[in-house]
Amino acid sequence: MKKEKVKIIIWGFGAMGSGIADALLKKKGVEIVGAIDIGDKVGKSIYDYLEAKKPTDSDVLIGNKEDVITEKAADVVILCTDSFTRKAYDKIIYCLEKKINVITSAEEMGYPQAQEPELSKKMDEIAKENGVSVLGTGINPGLIMDLLVVCLTGACLDIDHITARRVNSLSPFGPAVMEEQGIGTTVEEFNEGVETGKIAGHVGFHESITMIADAIGWKLSDEIKQTMEPIVTNVYRKAPHAEVQPGLVAGCAMKGYGYVDGEVKIEMDHPQQIEPELEGTDTGDYVIIKGTPDINVANKPEVSGGIGTIAMIINMIPHIINSKPGLRTMIDLPVPRAILGDMREFIE
Repeated sequence: MKKEKVKIIIWGFGAMGSGIADALLKKKGVEIVGAIDIGDKVGKSIYDYLEAKKPTDSDVLIGNKEDVITEKAADVVILCTDSFTRKAYDKIIYCLEKKINVITSAEEMGYPQAQEPELSKKMDEIAKENGVSVLGTGINPGLIMDLLVVCLTGACLDIDHITARRVNSLSPFGPAVMEEQGIGTTVEEFNEGVETGKIAGHVGFHESITMIADAIGWKLSDEIKQTMEPIVTNVYRKAPHAEVQPGLVAGCAMKGYGYVDGEVKIEMDHPQQIEPELEGTDTGDYVIIKGTPDINVANKPEVSGGIGTIAMIINMIPHIINSKPGLRTMIDLPVPRAILGDMREFIE
């Protein structure tokens, strides 16, 4: 007797949530049983926001959390609404208490222990009480600047220094990311936004650095530091969710530093902008490990942030269902791999 299809609810039907839905509809052994958003999307069909054509015999309407998330209504809720653990926390708890696993794209949830240890402890306790699990993942944090680095250290006997560099395009992302990165602002507005916290830039350096350090047994000795600088465009740039005139900010160049015994041991370098090729910037992902032996891995162009995050979330569905209950991170679970067959076959 064949198992029931893996049931998924998508919470947040913006650029990421709708992209995940389109991708899930092409997978075997999985079905979308609910969707949640706010405003004028409520009550409308998910197919109004998808590339996929609406089937003649079924539909999924976007609703509110109370109507859609009932006890054991799905195997997994995919949460795509926030970047920060503190903002996603109540939504995560709501799902866990309904005995549903959660995978979230919230960047800080990639390793929430780094900045929110108390909330992490509470999520772990509540997940265990309800026999389910929660995971934060994506392309970054989640893979390129942390888990991939951790995997490559497996070939080292000793390590002196780690650099993770990601030069990427922001063009696939939605309005929320554009606002967080300060896209379209003046340099003065950008700098003011950095000071006030309105412009967060890349969210995840603390999480990636702490994940790497914990995974290999380094004890971070000082506060993780990061810097942010505006990338000002000389040409007109247009992306699906942003338009930038010459002289305005088209991106954010960030660096992060993790210290062991007062010395920089983990370095993050992450310039990102919309339409970088318009000014001759090639995207790419790089891991440079100085140790025994040295490792230098380069991938050009970058792994697409939008597609990569969608893939990571979908490909981790079986692993979070199979996981022991509790708060999980990418270093707790089996390595991600493309789920190309019937998803039910990957569920234990």
